[in-house]
Amino acid sequence: MAKNYESEITQFLKQFKQAHPDTEQRQREGRARLWDKHIDPELQEQFKAGRVVQSAYVYQTK
Repeated sequence: MAKNYESEITQFLKQFKQAHPDTEQRQREGRARLWDKHIDPELQEQFKAGRVVQSAYVYQTK
């Protein structure tokens, strides 16, 4: 395989980033909004304590 080969996808991404230079910053902002959150350990413990045990077959009435 040639050392200078670039796939069509790589070429497209390079062209897209040149046409839209703010793309990476917007991706970081979106990640921060959805994923990079502070997790409160006390609240997590409350969630764990509030779990209800599910029966083996959930549709069976007792």
